[in-house]
Amino acid sequence: MNPLSRSSCEACSAGSKALSAEQCTALLQQLPGWQLSSTDGMAQLSKTYLFSNFSQALAFSNQVGSISEAQNHHPQLVTEWGKVTVRWWTHALAGLHRNDFIMAARTDDLAQHAEGLKSS
Repeated sequence: MNPLSRSSCEACSAGSKALSAEQCTALLQQLPGWQLSSTDGMAQLSKTYLFSNFSQALAFSNQVGSISEAQNHHPQLVTEWGKVTVRWWTHALAGLHRNDFIMAARTDDLAQHAEGLKSS
C-alpha cells in the first residue's frame, strides 16, 4: 500500500492553490505509471488500467466511483472494453492538489485487488 493512500484528503478552502510543477513532480515519483498532462491549461494526473473484458473494467470504474463519492472528489473515468482511464485534477483550483495524488494512490490500491487486471 502506498503511504499516500493512507493520507487524508483535505477540503480546499478559498485560499487553496494548485501545486507547483516541482511539487507535482515530487509526488508523481510515488505513483508508478501515472502521468502528468495538461488539458485546457489545467494540470492533470492520469493512468490507464487494462482488464480482460468490459465487465471487469466496468466493475473497477464503479469501485473508483465509490471511493470518489466517499471523498466528494471525482475523477474523469473513461471505461472501454478492457480498459479504464482515470484522470484526476481539482476543478476548483484548475490544477492539481495533494488530494489528487492521494486519490491516485487509492486508485492503485483498488487496482491491486481488481479482478482481471492485466497491466497498468
